[in-house]
Amino acid sequence: MGRKVRVEEEDAAIDMTPMLDIVFIMLIFFIVTTVFVKEAGIEVIKPNATQSVMPKNANIFIAVTEKGDVWIDKRQVDIESVRANLERLMAEQPSDVIIIQADKNAEHGVVVEVMDQIKAAGIDRISIATAGG
Repeated sequence: MGRKVRVEEEDAAIDMTPMLDIVFIMLIFFIVTTVFVKEAGIEVIKPNATQSVMPKNANIFIAVTEKGDVWIDKRQVDIESVRANLERLMAEQPSDVIIIQADKNAEHGVVVEVMDQIKAAGIDRISIATAGG
């Protein structure tokens, strides 16, 4: 009788390294392409409106309080420095529209000065946030 030669079989295993590489590359892609919203950093009482529409690609907000304080990116800033702050934010993350969240009791002149600084920063589309809509 002949002897059977037993051949040892190798354990079948799936190499997970390429899949992990792809997952990490996708994670990096999503982190790099994510749009972060630059909130104003303070809550204001916005005026009511029935026909308001929120722009979809708005990611920079500027708040004007009842006292006339201006807030950008969770910091209070002077009206004269709105342009410089916007230029810095636009360099980090370009946006074609800026949202002004003005308190309903804020002075009109302060809001107009902020709008003038936004225009000086080279941004043509400005929206005013409202409570209704």
